[in-house]
Amino acid sequence: KPGEQKHSKEPSSSPCMHLAVVACGDRLEETLIMLKSAVLFSNRRLCFHIFSEDSLKLEFKKKLQEWPSSYTKKFEYNIYPITFSVGNAQEWKKLFKPCAAQRLFLPVILKDVDSLLYVDTDVLFLRPIDDIWHILKEFNSTQLAAMAPEHEIPKIGWYSRFARHPYYGTTGVNSGVMLMNLTRIRNTQFKNSMIPSGLTWEEMLYPLYQKYKNYITWGDQDLLNIIFYFNPECLYVFPCQWNYRPDHCMYGSNCKGAEEEGVSILHGNRGVYHDDKQPTFKALYEVIRDFPFEDNLFQSLYYPLQSKFLDTVHTLCGRIPQVFLKQIEKTMKKVYENRVIVYLGANHRY
Repeated sequence: KPGEQKHSKEPSSSPCMHLAVVACGDRLEETLIMLKSAVLFSNRRLCFHIFSEDSLKLEFKKKLQEWPSSYTKKFEYNIYPITFSVGNAQEWKKLFKPCAAQRLFLPVILKDVDSLLYVDTDVLFLRPIDDIWHILKEFNSTQLAAMAPEHEIPKIGWYSRFARHPYYGTTGVNSGVMLMNLTRIRNTQFKNSMIPSGLTWEEMLYPLYQKYKNYITWGDQDLLNIIFYFNPECLYVFPCQWNYRPDHCMYGSNCKGAEEEGVSILHGNRGVYHDDKQPTFKALYEVIRDFPFEDNLFQSLYYPLQSKFLDTVHTLCGRIPQVFLKQIEKTMKKVYENRVIVYLGANHRY
């Protein structure tokens, strides 16, 4: 594809889990820490699709090449320019946050990719991507995307209180973590509020934006909510632990799935990785950022995290450290057990 840069240590024919992210402005470090969390914990091979402004491309390439080979062999990556196939590119680029609307065009651009996990730059994986990837197999015959609710409780939900446009369900959905079957999206005729017959995904995007642009606040996320309001049978809703945000604990714990199973994917929206309003989120970000790749996970990641959490108990999120630690602990135990089994197996041969 024009402008695409591809970097791979192994043949691209090997099956992999596709992960897409859009990085513009000052989001370079956040994106790299997100990718680092993906590589640290995942089992199967990963294919990263990074959509970026030209000014960041060389920096992405340089930083990723600095990672040790034991990790770079676990993934390949493609870097793409920011492009919009329909409508006014400048209008799309300025919608909500810089370049965020690019995610709407993934089915159109990545024509050779069947399924994909899209995440915002401010996401951290606390367990293998393999586990959310398995949800694709749970889709029924009409479902083609999966997202988590925007809120658990309608009375404190943004959409249920303020939205001036249609939205999915009782509280809307959050698009910061979105699992997509791109083949189904490309092949579906979507019901809409513009014409009686169906429209393809690409045909629908710009007219939909034109119709609702004076009523939407959260840009592309609002457009996705409108699409799935008219096509609810197309959406699989996964529980809040797959898109855990400050709203799930800053007013008191309201994500039952995370209380029971722990946080699977952390979404540090509201800029919480970079200020002191939610120190629990910031602690997780900093520990993963500072973790030396080749070090012991327990010693250089888990224990520093426990220590940092002691300084966050004055906040409501900080009072439930087990919610943040449970999946990391479980994942690290599996990594350790696998290494011990491999080591013992290798020794047993001699």
